[in-house]
Amino acid sequence: MPYSLRSATLDDAPAVTELLNRVDEIEIGRPETDLRTVEADLRHPEVDLRRDSWLVFDGDRLVAYGLLWDESGGDRIDIDHYVLPDHQETAAPVLEAMEARAREKARENGAARAVVHLHLNVAPTLDTRLLRERRWQVVRRYHVLRRPLNPAQDPVPEVPAGLRIRDCAAEADRVRVHALYQASFADHFDFQPRAYGPWLHDIDAEGLDWSLVWIVADDVLGDVGFLLARDDREAMGWIRSIGVLPEARGRGLGGFLLRHAFAAFAARGRDVVGLGVDTANTTGAPRLYDRHGMTLHYAVDTWETVLD
Repeated sequence: MPYSLRSATLDDAPAVTELLNRVDEIEIGRPETDLRTVEADLRHPEVDLRRDSWLVFDGDRLVAYGLLWDESGGDRIDIDHYVLPDHQETAAPVLEAMEARAREKARENGAARAVVHLHLNVAPTLDTRLLRERRWQVVRRYHVLRRPLNPAQDPVPEVPAGLRIRDCAAEADRVRVHALYQASFADHFDFQPRAYGPWLHDIDAEGLDWSLVWIVADDVLGDVGFLLARDDREAMGWIRSIGVLPEARGRGLGGFLLRHAFAAFAARGRDVVGLGVDTANTTGAPRLYDRHGMTLHYAVDTWETVLD
């Protein structure tokens, strides 16, 4: 039976989740993709599923998936592309379609070119020869780290003198976290400024437990850092973002926030916590996580191509 290709709908989320978990099993040894994550991707405000998604079926079985979105409003376009190893012949047509759509999207934004990024496991199911043949190259590497938790070993840390910490039950504090996020990540690789509304979607705020989002404040400087965590992943507790304003770095605030999150997850009965980090991060984050017992789970490369 020949392959069939069509765009996705929200009803396809379970099938996409099943495909991505099969990819997870091959690449990292166990399934770690949750249905809610896939649903959030398919609902992305910058995604028109009719034009920005691709599903390839072998009979009734989903064997390849592609998704494209644009958070820059300019030339930077992002894509996801997953394929099962024994169906590599489906990868090229989907990649070609995504590249063509990326060019179109960039032109719609008034940009003369499209700078496209794709994140893949360092040993992906997708044959990377296809990417190299089409002039893609690796421009960055990220590590997904994890750490075991134990309530006896992860008590709530004492708040250092001159600091205060609060969660984000109030809407005003959620707005404040957004501002801290934008300011603390502004100089990071591939950062895209986001208004409050789109940012809420980026973090899947509808499914977020805001009691796991904290702001740390200094008696002199005011609010200087935040940590955003979530407890809706089956595989582990997850620290999505941790940021400290440039003027407050080097004072141990990141470590304090980490220990606070470890204690909160351990108290909830979680036995593992994870996060992702840019290995070329210039703020010292990789060293911070190493000092706090986080070890490599798997690595992800950012592939880039520039399409004129």
